Amino acid sequence: MSLILNLESSTEVCSVSIAKEGNVLAFRENSDGMNHAKLLTLYTEEVLNELKLNAADLDAVSVSGGPGSYTGLRIGVSAAKGICYAAGIPLIAISSLESMAAHVALHLQDYGLPTDEQLLLCPMIDARRMEVYSAIYTTKGERVREITADVIDHHSFQDYLQKGPVAFFGNGADKCKRAIQHPNALFPEGIAASSKHMAVLAEKAFKEKNFVDVAYYEPFYLKDFVATIPRKNIFGNQK
Repeated sequence: MSLILNLESSTEVCSVSIAKEGNVLAFRENSDGMNHAKLLTLYTEEVLNELKLNAADLDAVSVSGGPGSYTGLRIGVSAAKGICYAAGIPLIAISSLESMAAHVALHLQDYGLPTDEQLLLCPMIDARRMEVYSAIYTTKGERVREITADVIDHHSFQDYLQKGPVAFFGNGADKCKRAIQHPNALFPEGIAASSKHMAVLAEKAFKEKNFVDVAYYEPFYLKDFVATIPRKNIFGNQK
């Protein structure tokens, strides 16, 4: 039976949980801002103490692998590596976008989304101004569009929207509502990156022994992509 510590730090949300076989047993989260350096280790200690566990009792640590905040990802990965080194346990990297999409796919009705198999899921992470990190998944977990850094305008995602409904969510979706105006564009609310959403994917990765190298792993920053994309106002004014 696997016991996995999940660390999510890719956005403004600092989130820590412990899950057993994919079921969350203890959970701490704060979304007030970039408090990861102060809270991530504290929350880790709290969830371990709540369950009367030590790091050595864990079977693995899963960490948000990006894309997202450069600083947040570095803090999360550094903390995860330290725990893995000390406890001698494997490290699992979970895509921040995929974990949000997987969560929504399991709770379509809860978010007022159609259960139509044509529905596509587009998690978005804020990358400042009108940029977002995004990918597109089916409700079965298949990725049909690679993770990219996009400058959002009125033409974004039109190829997908013409074919059927697309749900946009995450902390990058709110600022896209004015730009992405199409009858098939859906914007469910209340969905953010969270360590709770990582639990099922982390359990699957553990069973498949899908681990990353504790010494050399680096999160997926998408840094080079962002640097080469022009920044412009969606209404035509250059910045």
